[in-house]
Amino acid sequence: MKKINIRRLVYHLKNDYFTLNNAVLLLAFVVSANWIWGSLEVMQRNYSLQKQLDDKKRQLIITQLDTDNAKLEQRYYKTEEYKDLAVRQRLGLVDSGESVLILPENSEVAKNIDKKTTSSTSQPTEISNFDQWMNFLFGANNKRISND
Repeated sequence: MKKINIRRLVYHLKNDYFTLNNAVLLLAFVVSANWIWGSLEVMQRNYSLQKQLDDKKRQLIITQLDTDNAKLEQRYYKTEEYKDLAVRQRLGLVDSGESVLILPENSEVAKNIDKKTTSSTSQPTEISNFDQWMNFLFGANNKRISND
């Protein structure tokens, strides 16, 4: 009885599943899956190479901007304006018509000047949240700035 059932099963498998049409379909599926997988790998590689290319282009632009900035600085250092300012700063020289006023360190005027320079450079003026919204909404026409 078992032999007959096994023969029937083999017969059905050969005639229903292991046909030439099914073999061709399986082969087509394997080839198409392989082609899709290869295409995805190529697309991933192209994406990574494009990303590297964009990074290199950005680095090139930054380097060109740095060199342009260095050239401008070099040109500025060659100007008479810079030379004049450098000499005035290093040697303490003045132009004709100018005079130097040296104040004692403990005088009121010197203290006020020190307070003004330190407060203006180190502490930016605080703007309230409401004033920031008004400046944002109405184009910075609101002139109310709180001084602390």
